This record gives sequence, structure tokens and C-alpha cells, in this order.
Amino acid sequence: MTKRNAVVTGSTSGIGLAVARALAAAGSNVMINGFGDAAEIETIRKAIETDFGVRCLYSGADMSKPAEIEAMIRDAERDFGSVDILVNNAGVQFVAPVEDFPPEQWDRIVAINLSAAFHAIRAVVPGMKARGWGRIIQTASAHSLVASPFKSAYVSAKHGIAGLTKTVALELATFGVTVNCISPGYVWTPLVEKQIPATMEARKLTREQVIQDVMLEAQPTKKFVTVEEVAALAVFLTGDLASSITGADIPIDGGWTAQ
Repeated sequence: MTKRNAVVTGSTSGIGLAVARALAAAGSNVMINGFGDAAEIETIRKAIETDFGVRCLYSGADMSKPAEIEAMIRDAERDFGSVDILVNNAGVQFVAPVEDFPPEQWDRIVAINLSAAFHAIRAVVPGMKARGWGRIIQTASAHSLVASPFKSAYVSAKHGIAGLTKTVALELATFGVTVNCISPGYVWTPLVEKQIPATMEARKLTREQVIQDVMLEAQPTKKFVTVEEVAALAVFLTGDLASSITGADIPIDGGWTAQ
């Protein structure tokens, strides 16, 4: 992957950071993106450069704002020379019964989990087509394939990501550009941990019951997926041996969606 350039959204922690570091380890320059403490983000950025000998840039673009998403891609193209790999990973969650679901939370989740991917894809595709090579990967979710209660916006957005992936894959099939989803089950990340109190309230369960009887109940392996497992799959999808994999929604969920 030497001399490739990647943008990974939502990559200052969790899955996104693991993917960014794995791509860097494989030789790709990376632009990370996300919110957080400025000093901590700078430490993360410098560590990627030091650990892997690549360039690492940071964009604070807000994934709910299309103009900032496009500016992020243009900045990466200017500073790197190209964006060869796009990983749409940014995501947010909110848990509530549909009749109590705040409309503003619906709009926020759809904007960040679905529309942001569209805006980023739209910005990178012309360059990828012109160069005849590109890799677009979405971090979807097992919820792109199945549903769970109290997550109407999240499940809708993730199903939408699967459809967007298939559509763009077909459009780009003859241009050397692949487009795929990775659909993890429950991965122990800050996003998942933050779901626990709301799920406790919605389902009237204890913290341990949410972990064991809601989250891991869905996964026959009875263990969380690791960020390293997701990152390894992402790196494989960027390689030449994955050039015939496109339009796929690949679960990495401990058997959840096999049931």
C-alpha cells in the first residue's frame, strides 16, 4: 500500500483509530478526523507518524456539515496529492422507543451515519475515477443487516449505508474502484459503552444485564469483536487481492447475522 493516501472519518478513537493505524502500518499516509481534546489528538497524530514513518494529517471537519466534509477531502487531496482510500467510519447513536425518539436525534444520526458518507464519496470519486484506482469502505454495523429495538435512526441509517455501498459499487465497477461495507457486531468502543445507560433505562435492566443479555446475547461467540479485527479486514479490502470484492456487506459479528 506504499504511497497510498487515506482519509478515515471518526478516527480519534475506537474503530476509526485502529483502522487509521493499521493503514499507516501498511504504508499509507492518513488523515484522521474527529472531535476530542486538541492535545490528545495531536499526540495521536504524532504517534502515527513516529510509529509507522508516514504522514498523518488531522481534520476537525464536522460530519454533520456537508461543506466541511468536502473541504476535508479537498485539503487531503491538496496536501497528499490524492485520496486513494476513503473509510467512512464516523458514527453516533441514541437509544429510545420510537414514540419518544427526539426528531433532532433522528436528524443528527442520519446526517452523521449516512449522509456524511454520501458527501465524502461524492467528493473523492472524481479523483479515483481519473486515476483508475480507489477503495471506499464504510464501517456499517450488524444493524445494516438486522434490526434491534429502540434504535430506529441508527438501524435506518446503517441499512441506508448498505444500499449506498451497493449502488456506488455498481457505478464504479469498471473504474478500478471498489466499495464495500464492514458490518461489525458489538465492538467494545466508547460509542458502545455510551449506549449502556440509555439501554438500561429503555429496557429496565442493570449494566451487566445489558452487556450479557442484550449485547453479547446477539453474538454466538459471547465475546466482543475487537477493533484490531475490524482494522485487519479494512486493510485487506484495500489490497490488490480484494480487487474483485465490491458491493459487499461483510459481517464480522461473532455469528450474529447467521442466526
